[in-house]
Parts: sequence; structure tokens; C-alpha cells
Amino acid sequence: MSERFVVVPVDQGGGVVGDEEHSDAVVVEAAPHTGGSEGVGPGSDLVPESQQDPNAVVPILEYSREPNRYGDGNPKESSPFINNTDNDKCNSYDGKNMALFEEEMDSNPMVSSLLNKLANYTNLTQGAQEHEEADDDEGAKKKASPQMGTFMGVYLPCLQNILGVILFLRLTWIVGTAGIMESLAIVGMCCSCTMLTAISMSAIATNGVVPAGGSYYMISRSLGPEFGGAVGLCFYLGTTFAGSMYILGTIEILLTYIVPKAAIFVATRKEDEVDALLNNMRVYGTCCLALMSLVVFVGVKYVNKLALVFLACVILSILAIYAGVIKTAFEPPDFPVCLLGNRTLQNHNFDKCLKTEVIGNVTVTTALWKLFCEGPELNATCNDYFKYNNLTELQGIPGLTSGVISGWTTLFLLNVWGIGESTLGNCGNIPYQWFSLLTDKVIYTRTGIMAGSNRSGDLRDAQKSIPIGTILAIATTSIIYVTCVVLFGACIEGVVLRDKFGDSVKGNLVIGTLSWPSPWVIVIGSFFSCCGAGLQSLTGAPRLLQAIARDGIVPFLQVFGHGKANGEPTWALLLTAGICEIGILIASLDAVAPILSMFFLMCYLFVNLACAVQTLLRTPNWRPRFKYYHWALSFLGMSLCLSLMFISSWYYAILAMGIAGCIYKYIEYRGAEKEWGDGIRGLSLNAARYALIRLEEAPPHTKNWRPQLLVLLNVDADQVVKHPRLLSFTTQLKAGKGLTIVGNVLEGTYLTKDAEAKRAEQNIKSAMSAERTKGFCHVVVSSNLRDGFSHLIQSAGLGGMKHNSVLMAWPGTWKQSNDPQSWKNFIETVRETTAAHQALLVAKNVDSFPTNQDRLGEGTIDVWWVVHDGGMLMLLPFLLRQHKVWRKCKMRIFTVAQMDDNSIQMKKDLQMFLYHLRLDAEVEVVEMHDSDISAFTYEKTLVMEQRSQMLKQMQLSRTEREREAQLIHDRNTASHATMNDKVETGPERVHMTWTKEKLFTERNRNREPNANVAVRDLFNMKPNQSNVRRMHTAVKLNEVVVNKSQGAHLVLLNMPGPPKNRGGDENYMEFLEVLLEGLNRVLLVRGGGREVITIYS
Repeated sequence: MSERFVVVPVDQGGGVVGDEEHSDAVVVEAAPHTGGSEGVGPGSDLVPESQQDPNAVVPILEYSREPNRYGDGNPKESSPFINNTDNDKCNSYDGKNMALFEEEMDSNPMVSSLLNKLANYTNLTQGAQEHEEADDDEGAKKKASPQMGTFMGVYLPCLQNILGVILFLRLTWIVGTAGIMESLAIVGMCCSCTMLTAISMSAIATNGVVPAGGSYYMISRSLGPEFGGAVGLCFYLGTTFAGSMYILGTIEILLTYIVPKAAIFVATRKEDEVDALLNNMRVYGTCCLALMSLVVFVGVKYVNKLALVFLACVILSILAIYAGVIKTAFEPPDFPVCLLGNRTLQNHNFDKCLKTEVIGNVTVTTALWKLFCEGPELNATCNDYFKYNNLTELQGIPGLTSGVISGWTTLFLLNVWGIGESTLGNCGNIPYQWFSLLTDKVIYTRTGIMAGSNRSGDLRDAQKSIPIGTILAIATTSIIYVTCVVLFGACIEGVVLRDKFGDSVKGNLVIGTLSWPSPWVIVIGSFFSCCGAGLQSLTGAPRLLQAIARDGIVPFLQVFGHGKANGEPTWALLLTAGICEIGILIASLDAVAPILSMFFLMCYLFVNLACAVQTLLRTPNWRPRFKYYHWALSFLGMSLCLSLMFISSWYYAILAMGIAGCIYKYIEYRGAEKEWGDGIRGLSLNAARYALIRLEEAPPHTKNWRPQLLVLLNVDADQVVKHPRLLSFTTQLKAGKGLTIVGNVLEGTYLTKDAEAKRAEQNIKSAMSAERTKGFCHVVVSSNLRDGFSHLIQSAGLGGMKHNSVLMAWPGTWKQSNDPQSWKNFIETVRETTAAHQALLVAKNVDSFPTNQDRLGEGTIDVWWVVHDGGMLMLLPFLLRQHKVWRKCKMRIFTVAQMDDNSIQMKKDLQMFLYHLRLDAEVEVVEMHDSDISAFTYEKTLVMEQRSQMLKQMQLSRTEREREAQLIHDRNTASHATMNDKVETGPERVHMTWTKEKLFTERNRNREPNANVAVRDLFNMKPNQSNVRRMHTAVKLNEVVVNKSQGAHLVLLNMPGPPKNRGGDENYMEFLEVLLEGLNRVLLVRGGGREVITIYS
């Protein structure tokens, strides 16, 4: 090929004269080499250095990629620039400095151009495109660089989500029910769980770029699409039910503490108050959900702007609580509480905590008397509990210095050591059921730690902000919860703390009675806090569902990946609102809490698992910037999450795991396959490596033997599988759960056949998928088919996981083929499997074998056991009958008896042998009497040998013709070279006077007598006696088999070995053809030289 160069003028300083395009360069055509040395001609544009002016411009040569204008215009070498129309891209590679690498720059860009893109996360390196695929439906949009820092992006969102409805509405009740010490134990467990999870999450978040997606992204990319999809959907459900809980909390605050008269349902009896409250929450909650969904639909940006306002309300409420605690040390608030016995009374319809009072020396009953008695008279019938218990009035909030906390401490010690009796009732010594209920409430308060990681796409430096912000937020909220538990117990009486709705303090929020300057600070703050958290849940949950849908791992969710033109997840918002409505219809805050706690705890569990797996696997890509993690901490966090799930509610835990398991199996069965380099794949790789190393190279014990199949498959010229039924039969044989390797050989060299090899491999994998064949595909390119099959038989498999059986199709067209190499390859394969001590299965008429969808009716699988092969003939029908295709077939075993054999005893022995093998089969002994060799057998053997001889002569003639043609070509080439060199030749030139006509005439004249002799020899030859005996055996055995098994669904037959003398290979094929004549589905079986079935357990 001619090459072109561009002469570029360069000054003495090394600079290029002219513009970048080298418009003044001179194009020089390099002439093809003709054998002689070439210099610089007088008309050349290249001037010898000796004739140049020292001050003139020095021309240099630069390689041009433009096609030769004098040629055909097609580049002759493969280049990344072929068919490239991007001139700017091509020009960016021009220059001589990096010319050595220019052909690889499309796939391997220069470091200088790559670093700028990597710095802004605008490009992914080669090999990472499957990690984050671009969305084809949406064009690339230029986004502003994220600007959120640690404080605004992580710390404050986590605070807002952790400090929520439970802190304001239920924490006082938890402290009053459990006591300070046990409340601290519950809070400590939950805080430890979230802190350990945050450590694991920080390690994962700092191990590379985490785009938007938060915990779902981290889990799915660490544990794979199955775990990621299952936990991601559970996390979505948890976030959705969290929205329900925040809305219910909002309505509870509204109807109980702000506007109680707005209730639609009003109870006429005390017993109906709870039902009335729940119905009110259902109605108002549905209206609130519709309003919030509408706000999210039309104005998400306003929700984000209001987030700071809602967070400010939370912080002000917390500060008001601490201010109120400090104030109680000097001036406790006046909140008297009326007790009847040890029970608080609902302080709504009376103003004095007295049964009777003296007015004007007259004892009269109070308003409280009328609530428990049938009339105002002193002798009226009253409630027994009211009659026999005294009324006591005490301060509900005695203050920090009142010594209330000492009573809690004494109570805890009494309960722990079992000394004395409590004077404060049953509080502080809670049974398991109450402990579970209280733990569940506290768990929910810790479900906001993912808020920062969910905003990873908006952070300026996510790898720095997520660990610092999340851990600081957990530490801050843990301090708040611990101090609140202690301060509530130190400032408020236990009976007031156990008043869930504040009835004893005139309907005020219990935590509000402690705050300063007014209880309304807490009421309004908690109201807006719940509103804001509910809006955040309704904003985040649809986007999480949209991310899962766009990943394509759950097919039926793909519709929720679409949205409005601006990307808002409209359909996902509708589904989220529907699921959220289910939680609102439940209506009870205490009933919804355990549902979402399970989902969040499961998410935390898998975050810890992901970190532990990645740490223990020590994958090269596991390099987190956050260094304060350890696999033991992750396992401890995982164990805590699992324990808290079952402590909180064992039946909800089982339900959540069942939901996650169903989603996992669905994704595994129907979901899209994704390769994200996850830890589960790495775990499988390590386990496989460990198992392979542990597997001994020695053959397994007979009890562990199972067919490990190497399936030799053929493809046509278009690389389409020729016999897909061979794969169906492989699937039906897989009851042994063994290894399957599907091999194919292409003839040629790998450099020229690599595309065809990949296409063939893809087609074979598609066929395996269609036939449900689980295994591996291996396509080999070899210079000839014989060597390729030999390499497969020798090297397929790895370590102890190597094949022990070879399955192939019978070469049905071997007689019609002009190339004898087809049946020679078959016979060589038989020899090589025997030498390798591998079993061989040859399926004849494989295209008539049943598919996996067929169901064979009543019929038989007939086994003709002529010689012992290690038990393969017994084992194969058993494995086939495990499959639903062959399940209704019965097994029959035939064996052949000679004249001197005892047929009756043989049948009994065979039946006993099958009994010990635990196989159910009918047994029949067929007697083959000695008979004279028939004329038919003699004639068939003679025809076989005559045909073989004729084929050898034809092959010899073809070889001679090829040899003579090559001789003529060589002589003509030598003559042409001699004339060009003008070298005087000797007497050998006499041979060059031969012409083609003269050569053919001489050859035919010498061949005619030989041909006549060969024909006479064919008609006068006698068959070989050894061949006659083999043909006699094939004919007689075929008659018996056809007579007994012509109607069988499948016939299994011992395969005789090929002759040791390779000269009889073609006769061997004839013998097998005669043996199988008249049978439809036949499987020839040749054992591997070892026992594969045993009578022992």
C-alpha cells in the first residue's frame, strides 16, 4: 500500500510555519517498493540536506491520514478515524507528539482531556458506562454545579427528619411508662443502631461518586439489583407510610390541641371516643393528603423553600423545652393534677378536685361528684372506685429541683434487685409487650438519618458532607433525646407523663406544659414540623420510586419512571398518594409506626450488610475516604437492626421480610439483568474460588458422580444453532444438577474470526436461554475443526469443575458429504473421549427429540445393556424421568444372552441388581442364537468395502490433480522469475517446454491402464472376514432391537468402540449405521471407564 506524507515547513526554532492546517504543506506520494533502491529524483519536492540554505525553513514529514487521491479512496488499515465525520475530533489528535497512540484515542482518551471532565463528574471512564447509563429519552441538560454544603445539605435535613412527631407527641408517654432508666436503655439501643448505620453509610458514600438516589443507590450498587430493588421498594414504602404518620400527627395536633371543636364525629359515650377520634383523623387526613399532594404536584420548589421555615419551628420548639426546664428550677408552672386513687382524672368538666365542699356551713357536692354519681344528693349511688378512693391534688410539673428523679432511680433499683414494692404503681417494671411497643416508637424517631444522603446529588462535596453531617446530626439528636428523657423524668410527675393526650392538664400537650414562654410554642411548632415532614415525604418518595423505575430492574414499575416535561414524577406521585391513603385509613398513629419502622430498619440492615461484605471481600475498588469503619461494627449494627425488628414487632418483621423476599425473587426471575459490580457478585466470585480450590483434582466418589456435560454444538454459516433440540435434551438431563458447557468450534484464526465467534456465542446463549439450559458457553476458533474439538475436550472447565461426559449429535449426512473430514472428526472425537476417560453420548435424529414444552404420554425408555459401561445406561433414564417431559415413561432394560448363558438366572440377577440400585424397571433377557452368516450380510459387507475402495481411489485422484496443478504453478512462477532476472539457465530449462496439453495427454495415457486395473480389482475383491463378522453382529442386533423397541420413546444402546486400525474408520461408520437402522430416537452411550452408580448409601 502506498503511503502519503505531508511536508511541513519548520523554522530553525522548531516552530511550524503557517497555520494549524498546514495549508502550504507539500504532498508527497511514496512510490511502492519495486525491489531496487530509490533516491531523490530531480523532480522531487524533497531537497537533499546538503543543498539547503542553512537559514531556510527545514521541511519535516508528517503522516497524513487522508486517503490516497490516486487510489480507490478507501483507507487500507483499520483506524478509529474511519467513517468519522467529526473534523474537530480528528484534528484534536493531530500532531507528532502522540502519534504512537493516535489509533487508540477514541477508546482511551488522553489524560489531559479526561481529567478536566472527571473533575466535574461530566464523564465516566471506560468500563463505567454500565454503572450509570444515559437516559436515551432525555437530552443532555446543562445543570448548575451543586452548591449545598454540609450544614444546609446534610445536617439540618437530618435534624428535621429525626426530631419529629414522636418527640413532641409520644416521648413523654414513653418515659412515664418505662421509667427513666429503661427509656434510656431503649433510646441508647436505637441511637447505637443509627450511629453504626451512619458509619457504614459514610464508608459506602465516600467510596466514589454517589449520584442522586441516596440509600437505594448505595445498596443497589453494593449488593446488586435484586437486593437494591427489594430494599429500595421497602424504603419507598417506609417513606410513604412516614408521610401517612406525619399527616396523622398533624391532624392529631389539630383536633386535640388546636381546634377540638372542629371534630365532625363526636362521641356520646366514653367508650366511643377513640372510634370518633379515628374517624375524624380519616376524614381530615384524607383532605390533608389531597392538599399536600396538590402542593407537591404544582409547587415542589415552594416546598423546598418552606423547609427552612419548618426546620426553624422545630429548633424553636426544642429551645422552648430547654428554656422551660431551666425556668422550672426557679418558678415551676402551676398545673394542678387531680388524682382519684392513683388514676388521673380528665380535667375538662370540673374546676375543683373535691368530692364535697362546705358552703355556708352546708356540705354540698361538687361538679366532680355529678360525674361519678347518679345525682347531686349525698346519699346518691356512686361508682365503687369513686366511693372507696380519695381524691388527691398535686402539681403536674413540680420542677427540676423537686427530687422527682430520685423516685424514678429508687424505683429502677427496686425493680432490678426485687427488693420492696413500688409506690408509683406498675410503671418502670414493664412487660415484654410494653417494651416492644415503646421500642417501636423510639425506633421511628431515628428513621431520618438518610435525609442527607438522599440529597447527595445536590451537595458540593458529598464525600465530605455526608459523613460529617450525618454523624453530627445523630450525635446532636442523641444528646437531645437522652437529655429530654432525663429532664422529662426530673420535671414532670409520672402520672402526667403517662397521660398520652394531656387530659389531666386541661387538654394541653404534656410537653407543652413544660415549655416557655407558652405551651402554644410547642403546639404550633410541632404542627408545622409534622406538616413539613409530611410534605418532604410526599416529595421524596415519588422520586425514589421514579429512580427505581428508571433503573428498569422491576418491569411492571417502568410506567412510573415517566413524568411531566420538567421531570416531575406525576405517576409515581399518584401511586404514593394512594399508598399513603392506606396508612391514613388505618388512622392510628401507634398502628402505623411499626409498619414503617420495619421498612426503615430493613434498609439500615442492608446498608450495614453492604459495608461488611465490601470490607471482608477486600475488592480493589473498595477505597472509602471515610476511614473510621470496621466490618465488626457493621455486623454489630446489622445485628442490632435485626434484633430491634423482632423486639418491636415480630409479626411485622416477618411480613416486611416476606415482602422484600417476594420482590427479590421477582426481580431475580423477571427483572432486567444489571451488572453494577456489586458485592454479591464479588461474594459469589470468592465463594466460587474457594470451592474450586477445595475441590480435589481426583475424581469424585461414585455417590457424588453426576453428568457434567460438554455439549458439542454446530452452527451454520450465519452462526445460527443447527440442532437446538440438543440443548433441550441437555436441560432434560439436568436432574443431576451437574455442570453444562456448550462448546462450538469455528475454523480459521481468531484475529479474522473474532466477530463471528462473538456472534456465534451470542446466538448460542440465546438458544440456551430459550431452551432454559443453565450453563456456560465456550466458542473456540481453531485452524481446523479437529484441533478445536480436541482443545475443548482437553481444556473445557476449570479445576475440579470439569466435564466428565460429552454430548453430541450423530453426523446424519456423513454419506452424502464429499468431505470425509466430517465423519473422521466424529471418530477422532470418540477416540479422544475414550482416551480422556470421559463418557460419550451420541444422539441420533436429535431433531425429532421432544422439546421442553412436550409431555410424552404412556411409553417406554428402552435400555439395551450389551456390555457393562459403569452404569451409565442405568443412570441416564433415571435422570430423564425426573423431568416433566419423560415423567410418565416407564423404563425397560434388555440384555443379550448367548447360547451358553442361563437366561432365567440372568433375569433374576438383573432384577436383584436393579432392586439394590433403587430403580424401577421391567427386565427382559433376549437370546441371540448362533446362526450362519446370511448372504445379505455378506453382500452388504462387500458393497461397503467396494464403496470404501472407490472413495479412496477418488480421493487419490483428487490429490493427484491438486499436486499436478501445484507443480504447473510452481514451474510457471519459476520461469517468470528467471526471465525477469535475465539469468542464464542450465539444462533445467528443457523441462519448461512442457505445455498444459502435453502434460494432460501424458497423464491420461499413463492413467488409463491403471484405471482399468482398479475397476477389475473392485469387482473381483472379496470381503474381509473380520468385517463380515462385525456386520453380522450389527444386522442381528438391529433386528432384535427394532423388533422389541421400535415403538419406544427413546432407545439407549451401548456404543461400540472404533477400530484400533484407522484404516477401518469408514467401515466403523457403516456398522453403526446398520446398527441404528429403523430406529427413530436413539442415544448411543459409551462409558468413561469408571463406575457412576452404586448400590451403597
